[in-house]
Amino acid sequence: MHTVLEKALDRIARTELLFGPTPISRATRLEQLLGVRGVGIYLKRDDHMLIGGGGNKLRKLEFHLGAALQEGVDTVITVGGLQSNHARLTAAVCARQGLACELFLTRAVPKPEVDYELNGNVLLDQLFGARLKVFAAGTDALALAQARATQLRESGHNVLVIPTGGSTPLGALGYARCAAEIAQQAAALKVDFDQVIVPNGSAGTHAGLAAGFHLMGRGAATVKSYSVLADRETSVARTLQLTQDALTLLGGSTVEASEIIVDGSQLGSGYGLPTEAMQDAVRLMAQAEGLLVDPVYSGKAFAGLLADLRQGQYRAGDNVLFVMTGGTPGLYAYRETFQGH
Repeated sequence: MHTVLEKALDRIARTELLFGPTPISRATRLEQLLGVRGVGIYLKRDDHMLIGGGGNKLRKLEFHLGAALQEGVDTVITVGGLQSNHARLTAAVCARQGLACELFLTRAVPKPEVDYELNGNVLLDQLFGARLKVFAAGTDALALAQARATQLRESGHNVLVIPTGGSTPLGALGYARCAAEIAQQAAALKVDFDQVIVPNGSAGTHAGLAAGFHLMGRGAATVKSYSVLADRETSVARTLQLTQDALTLLGGSTVEASEIIVDGSQLGSGYGLPTEAMQDAVRLMAQAEGLLVDPVYSGKAFAGLLADLRQGQYRAGDNVLFVMTGGTPGLYAYRETFQGH
């Protein structure tokens, strides 16, 4: 790990939830099927984690829970959409730490299918013992969560409320740490990654990586994301602010707006709503590499990477690292999307 980044991160409380680095592998059959001559496609397996089905939110939760456990928190409340991966992993981590967990979820995606309502992450939330409250689309779930936290505190509980996706400056540090992990693995593999690709929802993954690569001297523009929650302009603004806030926590310098690279081409009709390109990308990864990407985040980001590869945006000798951010339980909630035709 780079010394400057390592020293900065060492000052901040963290709870170990990953138990070692996640692997990087080369997608050689995918390269062959795509016919991308001389372009190396690598996969960072952040779906390959032991707790709760894995996924990128665990890196953010390491820092949220690190601070919370120091403060004696006994209850965690978080918010998200009905099929929130962050909610599922928060429930899993709370179960492991012996903390009460309440999830305030909204029907943010207009998908009334039975599988979307009851399967996927919702099923797992319940198995992990979380208390679920589900609200209509447009509800200010965070305000309701804060009100519930006040009620619990008045009865003697110590409560932590985590915003959507865990994407706060503190949570983003999980991916600043991941940037250092990637740098170590790249050195061991003797490969230089020209671009690191991620989905961009609540922006914490992109922002953390951007902050980490910036502090290591690689530059925030090493990271490119595909927006899956908001339009490009909104995503850029959110990511830039969160990157800068994370750098402030790390004692780093400022980052320029031009270094925040977000592509808005894969959003489709909106958050959580399927696109043909996403479905094709999910099937290709499954049938080329035997690996699963989720339909909300990595599926759309992978579709964006495929489009760029097919359009010749990478040259022979380039190496691209695609971060598989997990969320695969969501595939079961989208059964009708993949089997309905």
